[in-house]
Amino acid sequence: MKQYYVYMLASKRNGTLYIGVTNNLVRRVYEHKQGLIEGFVKKYNVNQLVFYEETNDVESAINREKQMKKWKRQWKIDLIQKNNPKWEDLYNEITG
Repeated sequence: MKQYYVYMLASKRNGTLYIGVTNNLVRRVYEHKQGLIEGFVKKYNVNQLVFYEETNDVESAINREKQMKKWKRQWKIDLIQKNNPKWEDLYNEITG
């Protein structure tokens, strides 16, 4: 079964945030970390994976991403704090 991920990157604790959706979290975060994708993430050096959710429904993932992008900044920070209070980069967790 295919997996989809909604993820949040941060430049640092309480720093600039980015929300995205992908079907390959390891590859996508790697691309962000290596600066392989032009745009917001590369420009603002937003490359620490601080939150992610997993689903097997692409529509759910896309809708969740859209929902989270509309949230107030504090709601996003609260979600990170609840799930990752130390704001650790979760990339090592997902790469095993």
